Amino acid sequence: MHGAEFRFVLIRHEDAFGVTIHWVSKQEPVKVSDMERTVIDGLRLPAYCGGITEVAKGLWMRRDDVKPGRLIDYALRLRVGSVVRRLGYLLDLYQIAAPEELERLRRSLSATYAVLDPMLPNEGAYVSGWRLRVTVSHDELEAVRRT
Repeated sequence: MHGAEFRFVLIRHEDAFGVTIHWVSKQEPVKVSDMERTVIDGLRLPAYCGGITEVAKGLWMRRDDVKPGRLIDYALRLRVGSVVRRLGYLLDLYQIAAPEELERLRRSLSATYAVLDPMLPNEGAYVSGWRLRVTVSHDELEAVRRT
């Protein structure tokens, strides 16, 4: 539409949370995801938002506005292990959440590993604390702080 490509992603009814009403005119409201749900959706399907590095940039740039507790609540409510791992790793790396908040995520981890960015080759260091294979270079993730 007007040169932009749209992709519709179907979700289960019970996963339709974290939305707010935005009025585009006095008569027309639309539902849009709140900031925390937008981050969670990026962690769930990084291919649709430019990869994990882009999610990390957004998270870092809005770190003072984002609510870590809400992010964690949403990740746990969604019940997707890779989202929990990716969120925990980024919150921990950028020191956005308190240790007791991170512990809520750690308690939900299973024994399996996920990849940080599934768009990249499945190579990189394993981080046992988050049961995650870090497929993005540490330098690239640290460069996000300079964004």
